[in-house]
Amino acid sequence: MSQQPFRLSMQALLITVVIVVSLLLLFRPVPSTGQQQSLHDAVELNAVKLVDEGRQTFRFDTFGDEAFWGGTLQLHRAVEGSNLGGVGAGLTPRTALQLGLKVDVDALPNQLVQRIRRGDVDLDSPATTLALLKLNAVVGLTGFFDASGNRLTSIGIQCALCHSTVDNSLLPGIGHRLDGWANRDLNVGAIVLLSPNLQPVATLLGVDIATVSKALSAWGPGKFDAELFLDGKAFNPEQKSHGVVTGNNVSGATMIPNAFGLAGFNQHTWTGAWGTVTYWNAFVANLEMHGIGTFFDPRLDNAAQFPIAPRNRFGHLRTAPDDDRITKKLPALQVFQLAIPVPVPKAGVDFDPVRAARGDELFSSTARCNECHVEPLWTEPGWNLHKPDEIGIDPFEANRAPDHVYKTQNLASIFIRERGLFMFPQDKGRFYHDGRFATLLDVVNHYNIQFKLGLNQQQQLDLVEYLKSLPEAK
Repeated sequence: MSQQPFRLSMQALLITVVIVVSLLLLFRPVPSTGQQQSLHDAVELNAVKLVDEGRQTFRFDTFGDEAFWGGTLQLHRAVEGSNLGGVGAGLTPRTALQLGLKVDVDALPNQLVQRIRRGDVDLDSPATTLALLKLNAVVGLTGFFDASGNRLTSIGIQCALCHSTVDNSLLPGIGHRLDGWANRDLNVGAIVLLSPNLQPVATLLGVDIATVSKALSAWGPGKFDAELFLDGKAFNPEQKSHGVVTGNNVSGATMIPNAFGLAGFNQHTWTGAWGTVTYWNAFVANLEMHGIGTFFDPRLDNAAQFPIAPRNRFGHLRTAPDDDRITKKLPALQVFQLAIPVPVPKAGVDFDPVRAARGDELFSSTARCNECHVEPLWTEPGWNLHKPDEIGIDPFEANRAPDHVYKTQNLASIFIRERGLFMFPQDKGRFYHDGRFATLLDVVNHYNIQFKLGLNQQQQLDLVEYLKSLPEAK
């Protein structure tokens, strides 16, 4: 039987469908200008709402971690001191500032600001520290007090503890908040060592308290070891750069990263492939801050790589939805972090514009920097990870991560570290994940050797000036 009638009927059917769809599209209801504006307004309002909620979470939410820092480690008792019902000498504001803790001047009453400016406030009394905690003025710390308001009953930490600093507008360590700026002065290890009860940490790691103290003491300012409580590897036995040993038994702690400039690219930690912003927020809130929430990562079941994590079920934390203090906060927290603007350097102040222009040419040509640090993200769009031998360093930290690789770092606002803005002079610089390179010139020299670039001294200095100019002003 001939198939021609069937083919013709199918053609007719297709033509009919096309005509009907076209008519439906032609005469479909078009949203009025008012409806379009309403949708536009709803998007903007939702964005503002998420940023505001995320900022509040970033600055002030403990996720219930006071149960660990106060309830378990008893850190609040060391802050109080024996004269106020705690233990030991107590934490004075002067000592707290030396440990890198910061004070938000905008949380202080004007009268108190004037007294601090005149030097009329006792910075050597733990009672002053408690007064600052009552004002919620210590960046990243929340004090919990009894009904009388006189006794500190617990203490909790927030994201801002590590990822915010201040502009020192009143005194060094006291000023307006700089959300997203890594606190390069913060000595997390020394602060944790104040805790009267470190036995739970020792038990978790399977070591004695003396070993815990040795590990924490080695961190130093601006560093934190997020993997220690997964694998127990406190020290890098042999630190190497382009095949040369630069240190033995160096602390495994890494530099606290910025929480700005995170939009547009993939991995957000020094090593990979842990995950993106939301993953790391969940990881830190649950496993490092010790908040109350839910976290899932079966990669942590690998006992060969993470001997501590499996026996504590760190990859399988489950909390009832009504008790979960973390999960519902993650969306807004992510939006806020992605919205934090990147500080832009000023020509003639933060960098030499003439030399930076020469460095710009080198960056994309002879120096080959743009092959990985792609403008304007300053890291690769896509899978921005590299094996240790590709970048010429030892694999210690990479081997502590799921994929045994390092991330291509975002170079935006690197001038802050090179100049040492709003940090103690001794804490400036320190580049790479573990701060092994003291200056940007050291980093450039490393790659000059690693890739046999043949850059002379002047070219290397020009390249440094260009790196300090990032991100370029628009």
